[in-house]
Amino acid sequence: MASDIHMPGPVCLIENTNTQLVVNPEALKILSAITQPVVVVAIVGLYRTGKSYLMNKLAGQQKGFSMGSTVQSHTKGIWMWCVCHPKKPNYTLVLLDTEGLGDVEKGDNQNDSWIFALAILLSSTFVYNSMGTINQQAMDQLHYVTELTEKIRAKSSLDANEVEDSADFVSFFPDFVWTLRDFSLELEADGQPISADEYLHNSLKLRKGTSPKDKNFNQPRLCIRKFFPKKKCFIFHQPTHWKKLRQLETMHDDELDPEFVKEAADFCSYIFSKSKVKTLSGGIQINGPRLETLVLSYVDAISSGDLPCMENAVLALAKIENSAAIKKAMAHYDQQMAEKVHLPTETLQELLDLHMAGEKEAIEVFIKNSFKDVNHLFQNELAAQLARKRDDFCKENMKASSDRCSALLKDIFHSLEEDIEQGVYSKPGGYHLLMQTMHELKKKYLQEPRKGIQSEEVLQTYLRSKESVTDAILQTDQTLTEKEKEIEVQRVKAESAGAAAKMLEEMQKKNQQMMEEKERSYQEHVKQLTEKVEKEKAQLMAEHERALSLKLQEQAMLLKEGFQNESRKFQREIENLKKTMAGLQNSCILI
Repeated sequence: MASDIHMPGPVCLIENTNTQLVVNPEALKILSAITQPVVVVAIVGLYRTGKSYLMNKLAGQQKGFSMGSTVQSHTKGIWMWCVCHPKKPNYTLVLLDTEGLGDVEKGDNQNDSWIFALAILLSSTFVYNSMGTINQQAMDQLHYVTELTEKIRAKSSLDANEVEDSADFVSFFPDFVWTLRDFSLELEADGQPISADEYLHNSLKLRKGTSPKDKNFNQPRLCIRKFFPKKKCFIFHQPTHWKKLRQLETMHDDELDPEFVKEAADFCSYIFSKSKVKTLSGGIQINGPRLETLVLSYVDAISSGDLPCMENAVLALAKIENSAAIKKAMAHYDQQMAEKVHLPTETLQELLDLHMAGEKEAIEVFIKNSFKDVNHLFQNELAAQLARKRDDFCKENMKASSDRCSALLKDIFHSLEEDIEQGVYSKPGGYHLLMQTMHELKKKYLQEPRKGIQSEEVLQTYLRSKESVTDAILQTDQTLTEKEKEIEVQRVKAESAGAAAKMLEEMQKKNQQMMEEKERSYQEHVKQLTEKVEKEKAQLMAEHERALSLKLQEQAMLLKEGFQNESRKFQREIENLKKTMAGLQNSCILI
């Protein structure tokens, strides 16, 4: 549990060596131990803009993330601090502080784009931190957002005429928060006071015109509006006199500007109450191990020269989780069967019913812990493993029954066999006495409980092994006439044939029960899979409906602002989204 994890300070999650990005195994080990859902807050921005101060406040600590007090950038790569969520006891807050963008000491700024992209891919709330106001310079510094479609892929493969649009990204992009530091303007428009959110909204309005300058002005604004439907803005006045800023991490709230203290508290309160659990498309909540897999998938893709792909990362995660889901399901099945099954069972149906109950629960465990099971490969593997377990139990049941019956026969018929060896029945009237004794011993055997499904077969096999002995005693019994002996031979044959017919009928019954069991198993898999797929479809439909609603709102705003061309582009995306929703609605399950 997250409460068992003690992180006195942050650790490097992804190191930037200026030539490549490297994942830190120590950080992954920490993530692997967090079983709770995670709320991931990442902050990016130019170096020396006070990002680390805000992250330390979110961690509830005065110190932690390196703040530095010079013009040099202190944070390299992405640093992580996992803390107990202050408002949600069953969740873990994962804070990601990134190195300052645009550090002049770096020879190659290529990794800045990757740091920016990774912060978006890994977070559920993305904080962009900048100084002063939202002017064109601030927008130009946010050029990384315009490069996102060149750095990130939503789908692993596209059709020849298919182009990814913003809807593909919105489904997994985080909420956007812009924090403006050392803000010195009055928040007003047209002489009326406005909120920070309204200030951001006004700052993201497009400029009419088709010149390169107009396009450069509009492009980052349009990208923010497209990719981040949920946007929030916070302004912060200067915390203290600029000469004291280098001591900021050692200063207490009562030494800071009260307005700044309130602004920082409002920011933290919003993050704690509004930031969502990191969730993938389809409602898949992310915990520590899942976040670990995403980190590895994305960084491996970047290191190999590929683009980080959301779909590939989800499939890699699904492969790990679905394999683990099979193990969990089988472990649950084994536990249930160990508790409930006592071999031999009296009938085959008794064993099959116990197996079916265990199988049903095993499928439930698998369904609960699995996702994105493409072509149901993992569920089919689970079905195959459960079928093998059932067959193994049937074999063990037969053996347990045979062993018990053989032991019973040996014990019950032991005295009879000794008497036969000593010639007790090799005398006149011996055959009648032998039949009487065997009848009593058979009755005693049949009265024994829990002999299992091999009871009759083992008995008949034993009796057949004694036919030559009983026939010899019959033939030498001088009290019987030849006619009586012939009649007795025929009676024994008829009895043996009747027993054989009964066993054949029993075998056919068992085969029928096994066939019915396989059909029951198949139907149970289909039933639970259908329920899961319907839930997933409903979840995806809800996501698409939210995306559609946001697109329609944005399109309406563009029309209102007079941008018909951009509105038409949105219309194409809206039509594509509607087609996707229609295809999803009409999709069926194949197993």
